Amino acid sequence: MIEGSPTRKRVSLGVTYSLLVLGVMIVTVPFWYMVATSLKPQAFVFEIPPRLWPSPATIGNYIEALTKESFSLYFLNSLIVASVATALTVGVSAMMAYAFARLEFPGKEVVFYSLLLGMMIPPVMLIIPQFIVAKNLNLLNSLTGLIVVYISMNLSVQTFLLRGFFEGIPRSLEEAALIDGAGRWTIFRRVALPLVRPGLAVVAIFTFLYAWDEFPWANVAIKETSKRTLPIGIALFQSAHLTEWGQVFAASIVAIVPVIIVFAVFQRYFIRGDVSSGMKG
Repeated sequence: MIEGSPTRKRVSLGVTYSLLVLGVMIVTVPFWYMVATSLKPQAFVFEIPPRLWPSPATIGNYIEALTKESFSLYFLNSLIVASVATALTVGVSAMMAYAFARLEFPGKEVVFYSLLLGMMIPPVMLIIPQFIVAKNLNLLNSLTGLIVVYISMNLSVQTFLLRGFFEGIPRSLEEAALIDGAGRWTIFRRVALPLVRPGLAVVAIFTFLYAWDEFPWANVAIKETSKRTLPIGIALFQSAHLTEWGQVFAASIVAIVPVIIVFAVFQRYFIRGDVSSGMKG
């Protein structure tokens, strides 16, 4: 038994690494194929067998994608909407979460659990009410209307998430700041917020991904060409270039670059915050 133990460990380790490699390949190969196809001239897109790396390689598909059909404008619109919605959601949800975690006021729990009802309603079911409210407030066909809806759709879940982070802060730190004469606003900014940076990073990533990729509401609310966002632009681009897969893949890769950048910037906080929130739950 003792002699067989190292063998079993090696076998177990080999199986584990094999599964990890297989998982990486499943995730990486389609992405690699998309990158390779985006660099191929149209004449080589459907060659059999497909090449792992195009020869010759060209960036012409990227130039065509970025210069045709207002693609760069859609990209800019999405960047504005996602950035503003993310910044405001992080700020507002942080203040709301801190209030629910630390302040005492009448009906606090009722208000909090009423807010959580928003997490239980599928977003598709809210499109008609959102459309009616946006129409009455003159928010249709505007980036402001998208931002307001994206903030409202994220506030409940992000407030719920951040409340757990704020409740994990030792009260002794806040009491010490109160003794030193700090007010609630100062404690929130200088004591609480720095301690929940992992949670803020998680909220930023989730909100940015939602605002960047959201399609149904943007498709319903935006009819003016100059106000379209990237998901709508990608859908129209694919419809207009059904067989030009090099350009379609180039446009798709450009669309995911901001997502990769945001995740790369916040990923260490994201992993730390996601694990700690799961442990608290």
